[in-house]
Amino acid sequence: MAEYKAVQHRDIRRLLIANRGEIALRIMRTAHEMGIETIAVYGDGEEHARHVLYATEAYRIGDGDGLPYLRIDRILEIARNANADAIHPGYGFLSENPRFVHAVEEAGFIFVGPPAHAMEQLGDKISARKLALEAGVSPVPGTRDAVETIEDARRIAAEIGYPIAVKATAGGGGRGFRVAHTPEELPSAFDSARGEADRYFSNPDVFFERYVANPRHIEVQVFGAADGRVIAFPERECSIQRRHQKLIEETPSTVVTPELRAKLQDAAVRLAIAANYTNVGTVEFLLDENGEFYFMEINARVQVEHTITEMVTGYDIVKEQFRAAMGLPPTFESDRLIPNGHAIECRINAEDPADDFRPYPETIRSVVRPIGFGVRVDSSLQSGDTISDRYDSLISKLITWGRTRDEAIARMRRSLIDYEVSDAPTTIPFHLRVLDIPEFQQGITYTSFLETHHDAIFDGLVSPAIVQNDDAAESDPPTPMLMEVNGHRFDVKVFGMPTLAVASANPKAAHAKKHKAKKAAAHIDNARDVVSPGQGTVLRVEVAVGQQVNAGELLCVVESMKMENEILAPHAGTVAVVGVEKGQSVSRGHVLVSIDA
Repeated sequence: MAEYKAVQHRDIRRLLIANRGEIALRIMRTAHEMGIETIAVYGDGEEHARHVLYATEAYRIGDGDGLPYLRIDRILEIARNANADAIHPGYGFLSENPRFVHAVEEAGFIFVGPPAHAMEQLGDKISARKLALEAGVSPVPGTRDAVETIEDARRIAAEIGYPIAVKATAGGGGRGFRVAHTPEELPSAFDSARGEADRYFSNPDVFFERYVANPRHIEVQVFGAADGRVIAFPERECSIQRRHQKLIEETPSTVVTPELRAKLQDAAVRLAIAANYTNVGTVEFLLDENGEFYFMEINARVQVEHTITEMVTGYDIVKEQFRAAMGLPPTFESDRLIPNGHAIECRINAEDPADDFRPYPETIRSVVRPIGFGVRVDSSLQSGDTISDRYDSLISKLITWGRTRDEAIARMRRSLIDYEVSDAPTTIPFHLRVLDIPEFQQGITYTSFLETHHDAIFDGLVSPAIVQNDDAAESDPPTPMLMEVNGHRFDVKVFGMPTLAVASANPKAAHAKKHKAKKAAAHIDNARDVVSPGQGTVLRVEVAVGQQVNAGELLCVVESMKMENEILAPHAGTVAVVGVEKGQSVSRGHVLVSIDA
């Protein structure tokens, strides 16, 4: 290990976490282990949130305009009043906003994360691509500048060739990302990507890349030490995705050999050094079927899936973030770390995978989390908590470790079965289906895995909160009862019990009946009215009164819990009523459009 150069040491005694949910709790736990007091912030209605109750102190931000966790002025005001030394942004919200970093440092606080100049250079995907080329790392073939008009888009797409990936120059996490497979799809992909980029990142600029068929999504965690060294961690594979958002991550990748790992790590290190990067970041690559890899982007923050890297290395990445921010050397024993065993993370979301992963902001009546050797659950939700429709639908991150990949998969399957969440559909059944697919078990994964194995994953799939038998849904659900005969225990179900007894003995089944009714109303309330599937905001209205529409034609787009839901016409007819306009907030069941057959 190279000799560490002395740098100025700065103590962190009181830390404000400018975030919420499980990442806020995860940061606080490490801070408390290091003797650092924690300061939570929260929005209206979050007074009893877990991160608020766990922190040393907590302060209301107040909603104001937009999401409270985006209010830089108010966050800094709280930090001053609470005598904070430092601010940790977590991920999402302001975590990759260089303006926030400048404001934090100008106010005299330590920012626990990468420097503003790195965010400015890497946060813009076009400048990051140029940096990669200068560092000798090949990006995916595409444009060097933003594409501004649909006329330019058509010309450039024809030059690159279809399919085309339309990507926001700012941000990440699958936001502002659309794919056009044909020239006919290009205008919609172009407009949708620009609109989403503007909403999430306040920057509508997009660029084009060749869409690589069936790649693996491989990423390398890097750590920039205060003395200028950059340490590379073992790669993570994040190929199981829906809508370009990760659902299952694992480390190491089944196809990355020690030689390929060294090449990936070297490329990641060169990029980080070229950006004068410090603290934690992740360099993301696409690995094609020929074993060639291409640079995609650098996420200048700690990532959701940092947990699996911790499991195979034994290092607390957030603790290393604090040490770097304080000017202390890392505790790593090598500049190139190798994995010990295998780790997998499944994101448990309050979504119905049987209904195109539709999010469901619900109150969780009860939660039973899996435990045992090699099992980790990062979560902020407990029994009785409500999943807010203002934020993403993540319930928890379930992580398992094994000496081998097979052992990690077996432990994950057992943990998913043990995981109980009542009164909200979840992605748990989806994860179990994926784990049982032979190709996944063999390590044959790629970003279009869900499309390729659609039938095996989704046929007959229903969430636990939705009854599986339509006939049972139209009558009283069975009552579970426990019987014992000659010392032998039996679980039985009794049909025909009075409704009152059913409601008290089996509230989950009773809720399932109610939930199914809600699901049926998600698309059409009767033969005429098309209603909102949940609370959200209307992003686009594509029809007008008097317009003729065909079955399956796009009526409008409603954003709910950071997901865009395309509302389609259930049948052909004439639009009689348009009940919403762009930017309007709607609740579940709100009539969006009425169609006369």
